[in-house]
Amino acid sequence: MSAPPALQIREANAHLAAVHRRAAELETRLLAAERTVRAQAERLARHDQQLRAALDELGRVKDREISALQEQLLSSEAAVRSLQVAVDQRDQVIKQLQPQADLLQDIARRRPPLAALLTALEEAERLGPSPASSQGQLLPDGPGPPLGNSTGEGQDDLQPAVFGTTV
Repeated sequence: MSAPPALQIREANAHLAAVHRRAAELETRLLAAERTVRAQAERLARHDQQLRAALDELGRVKDREISALQEQLLSSEAAVRSLQVAVDQRDQVIKQLQPQADLLQDIARRRPPLAALLTALEEAERLGPSPASSQGQLLPDGPGPPLGNSTGEGQDDLQPAVFGTTV
């Protein structure tokens, strides 16, 4: 076997040097890319860790809020129950007082005519007995003779009718 010519060797050496430079350049770029990827991965890991911590804190805050709302709900339900009991008791009192209220309304409706009647009776009492009734005579349009009881007893000792407020 014969040795290759010098030109060929120089070309092969130049090619080999270029390949070696290119490999070194690619290794440098690879190391830089690895550092960049590693830095990005570390940043992403820290960011992920921060997000997880924030999410955990948010979960704890929300759990506390839920707990507080549940306590409020329980106290509100207790208040509603006590108010419902109070309403039921008041309804029972209203039912007990309703007949009395109806009676008072009936009295209030009848009060003006009764007041007028009492006023008329007071006026009649103030006027006193009429002169005709004191003589035992009846007025033509006036009241009839005094009424006795249905048995007819004691009619002799009855006085003539006199206006008065006694019943």
